[in-house]
Amino acid sequence: MVSIDNATGKLLVATPRTGGKIFRRSVVLVLQHDGGGAQGVILNHPLNAPVSSVLPLWQDYVTDPPNVFQGGPVSLDSALGLVTVPGDRQEPTGVRLLFGGLGLVDLDVPPLVVMPGVAGLRIFAGYAGWSQGQLDQEIRDGGWYVVESEARDAFTAEPQRLWATVLRRQRGNLAFVASLPEDPTLN
Repeated sequence: MVSIDNATGKLLVATPRTGGKIFRRSVVLVLQHDGGGAQGVILNHPLNAPVSSVLPLWQDYVTDPPNVFQGGPVSLDSALGLVTVPGDRQEPTGVRLLFGGLGLVDLDVPPLVVMPGVAGLRIFAGYAGWSQGQLDQEIRDGGWYVVESEARDAFTAEPQRLWATVLRRQRGNLAFVASLPEDPTLN
């Protein structure tokens, strides 16, 4: 696990005690975390809506599965496009780099302008947001494991397995959490 001083670029992995429909067994990529709060997107909640139903021009460019993902409970009526920029390229037109080759794409820019400079693309409806100090407190209260992210996490073809996959690659006892049943009372 890593320090919570700045979780930007890290993963928040819901602990078994984290409940609720949205965050239970979720994996959140933290896009920004500072003294003012934090924002991120849930990587493992694909919706039953193809990208073509909301952003038809982008359908041919999204990484499988080609669905919109629920990024979180905030601003569900807005869309975020997360992309990866290979190598040490400059910021492509229509992309704002965040960290480690990941960036946000301006979905108003035509895909033919953006896509030559990027590799993976995932579309999220909404995002997860925390006010000043809120995420830090949730971490201290045991609601999240903070772990390093890997480039493939944001674009996995098997998002339903991401929670267990991320936990399994951790060192020590944290890897054992991946084998806990969905309902701990059945253990």
